[in-house]
Amino acid sequence: MDVLFQVLISVVAFLAALFPQLGSSLEYVATPSAPIHARILFGGDIMFDRSIRTIAAEKGSDFIFSCLDPALTKPDFIVANLEGPITDHESVSVGSAVGGPDDFTFTFPTSTARLLFAHHIRMVNLGNNHILNFSREGLMQTITYLDAAGVLHFGDPDKQETDRVARLDIQGIPFSFVNWSDWTSDNTDHTVAQAKLEAQAGRVVVVYTHWGDEYQPATDKEKRLAHDFVDAGASIVIGSHPHIVQEHEVYNGKDIYYSLGNLIFDQYWNDAVRHGLMLDVVFSRSGVESVKEIPVELGRDRRTCPTGYTQASEF
Repeated sequence: MDVLFQVLISVVAFLAALFPQLGSSLEYVATPSAPIHARILFGGDIMFDRSIRTIAAEKGSDFIFSCLDPALTKPDFIVANLEGPITDHESVSVGSAVGGPDDFTFTFPTSTARLLFAHHIRMVNLGNNHILNFSREGLMQTITYLDAAGVLHFGDPDKQETDRVARLDIQGIPFSFVNWSDWTSDNTDHTVAQAKLEAQAGRVVVVYTHWGDEYQPATDKEKRLAHDFVDAGASIVIGSHPHIVQEHEVYNGKDIYYSLGNLIFDQYWNDAVRHGLMLDVVFSRSGVESVKEIPVELGRDRRTCPTGYTQASEF
């Protein structure tokens, strides 16, 4: 019996040496689940009045996006700042005196919300200095048109600051988009505290602001507030309003883009206003994984085009 046992042991040892994979056949090898990522494209200020409205009426609204479209098809989600209301009012800006009050009293055609959706812009910020150009009535019309088209919105100045947050899941990742506006927000402490609450709830916090001085570098006030947002748990801070690209800073490992400049606008008098920036940001559940900057240029034909790219596949 002992001899047979020894022979059996020898056979097992021989087979184990000959087929080493048998030795681990009972081990459980966990297959890692695929990582969850969401790719979001952020743009700056978009405006569909004045000469943009005129050219869109002549050539069709899709013309305005025709050069930009290849960059808009790849992300899971796109966010930008809607620099004015969507209403059924006639434009007072078209043909107005340059620099006069009517020149800045934007209103956008009622088809604008559908146009945004058709070109993959899925959410817009309403917390800015032009959204109340046509008072609360204009704001309510804007929301009605956006809702009907399926375009989400946040920063609604008609709500309490704690309710100006868009909470949604993108690719299975819970996001909170928090707005701060120098014109429609009242208390920085409240907004910072709200960002902290969102982060503590396990959500990825994106702070999208409308702030600062037009055509000037970022102010000390902006920088302090941006740092406060990061300290509160924001994964990234993105700014709009100055109509130029402002500084980019990495603070405590988090990206701060103080202003993305213009995305769709009819400003051309210098390189600063003609050039904007889009951000192609990849997120995981823990925050930002990567940021790709996409420079854009505003053409006098009223189209915005990404610069430095030659093929749509590069997006």
